[in-house]
Amino acid sequence: MKKEDLLKHIAETGYNVGFGAKKSFSTFDIVDKAPGIISFASMAFGIYALALDGLSTKFLSATFIIFGIIGLYISLYDNRKQEYEKAGVALTKLFNELGRLYRTTKNADESQIPALKESLEKLENQSFEISISKQILFSDWYAHYKFFWQHQIDWMEEQKQFKFWRDKIPLTLTLTIILLIILLVYFIASLSFTDLASCLSGVLLNA
Repeated sequence: MKKEDLLKHIAETGYNVGFGAKKSFSTFDIVDKAPGIISFASMAFGIYALALDGLSTKFLSATFIIFGIIGLYISLYDNRKQEYEKAGVALTKLFNELGRLYRTTKNADESQIPALKESLEKLENQSFEISISKQILFSDWYAHYKFFWQHQIDWMEEQKQFKFWRDKIPLTLTLTIILLIILLVYFIASLSFTDLASCLSGVLLNA
């Protein structure tokens, strides 16, 4: 294996390991903090419902049911919460080792490449043993934010050349936002058309 090929391989492994670490931390954060946020939101919404007559009972009940379903889903991961934190810490340590290996490889001679390649394979095998495949919903979105906007990834950028829309923003998030915009535009257009139709009906009836 040539030096340049090894550098690219280290960068790709670093991305997989680093992103995996952030996914584990994301799952831990969601499981650890979301129940408190849901409880606070439920209490706040209930207080507003007492003060504002505009909040209907059906809407309030449906909201609490949704909060309950979300809380139930999150609770499925609660018993493994500490495992996700430990995996995130261990993968972060491997990620830092990969960064050091990358810098060492940049300054290495061709004669040192086989030994450095062996070190990379060892770190890869360790990452496979640590990684947790099952992650909570939306951990991928949160991990993108943590990895690309809170983490130093300059050494990987040299090889990967991350693109904003292709790499730094999740495709599913982009598609979700586009779908929400389409639905919003459709709702506004339908509402406007209904209002216009009502006005015209009123004019015709009074004529």
